This record gives sequence, C-alpha cells and structure tokens, in this order.
Amino acid sequence: MRFDATELILIRHAPADTGGRLCGRRDVPLLDPDAPALLRLAERLSAVRRIVASPALRCRQTVAGLFPGRGAPPLDPRLWEQDFGAEDGRPHADVPDLGPLTTAELATRRPPGGESFANMVARVVPALEEVAAQGDGPVAIVAHAGTVRAGLARAMGAVPQALAFEIAPLSVTRLRCHPAGWSVVSVNLAG
Repeated sequence: MRFDATELILIRHAPADTGGRLCGRRDVPLLDPDAPALLRLAERLSAVRRIVASPALRCRQTVAGLFPGRGAPPLDPRLWEQDFGAEDGRPHADVPDLGPLTTAELATRRPPGGESFANMVARVVPALEEVAAQGDGPVAIVAHAGTVRAGLARAMGAVPQALAFEIAPLSVTRLRCHPAGWSVVSVNLAG
C-alpha cells in the first residue's frame, strides 16, 4: 500500500482469545500471535513511519507481529476499547440484545458501570487528533474496533453513524487528516 504523509492508518488488532465473551477492557492475548496474516499485512505496512498503540496485550502483540524489530511503540490508554462495565466478560449470548436500538440510542447507551460509545469517542478523538497534528505520518494506530469507529466518527462528523461500520480483526482503515477536516480513504481493508 502507498500511504500519504497525512494519513492515520487505523489497524484493529488480530483475532483475540475472547473465549466467546464480550471483550472491551479485558486484557486477553491473540489467538495466534504468529499468524500468517500478520506477516502478509506487515509487508504492506513497510512505509509506516510511526506507530502508536492501545496498551491492551492483544494490541501490543499485533504490533510485534506487524512491525518486528521496531521496538515497543508509545502506548496511549485513551485508545482502549469501550468500557462495557458489568457486561464486559459476559458470554455473547448473555449480553442484552441491542438490535432494536437505533444508532443514536446505541451511541448513548451506557452499560452499567461502563461508558457509552459517545463517551468513548470523546476520549479517543483527542488522542487521534494529537497524533494527526504531529504531521510526521503516515502513522499506524493499532487498537480496537471501537477506536477505529471513533476515528470514522471524527472524519464523518457523526457519532451514531460510525456504529454502522463492522470492523474486522486485523483490518486497516485509512483516514486522511488535514487542518480543515478529515476524510475516509478506505475502511476495513483485509490484512
């Protein structure tokens, strides 16, 4: 891939060992930190100048697989996945059915003891803006599906609509960042 210097390259971590449970702030490892898909994507990311990551183990392991020999990147706790509170760690079958909610309702729904997606966007976007403002891109940010959606919300200027995107594990979303605004280059490119 060829990247522009103004790009944020948002990478969702590789498939994690969630045990069939909702995993927001639970710190779980990757299913296979040596997966061939990591090696294939690593070749496509050679032009990345800088890397920033969520402190989650699954993100740190993804960085190690994608950027071997580059050392540990700066970790920003603001890039963590949404805090699902009391629902975090529950089997998917035991999580409330959110299908009937509109995207606006879903964006403001706060699980007991957790944060809403809108709260998460308010936490993540300043971190993304700080990285983009440094202007030394292209920069890879290895984080979570929610983090990628927060970047999409910033680019689109619409928090609820960002929830319409499904973000696959080990996928790449590219945002072009200019002082006048952000644009979406591509979403969910497979590794």
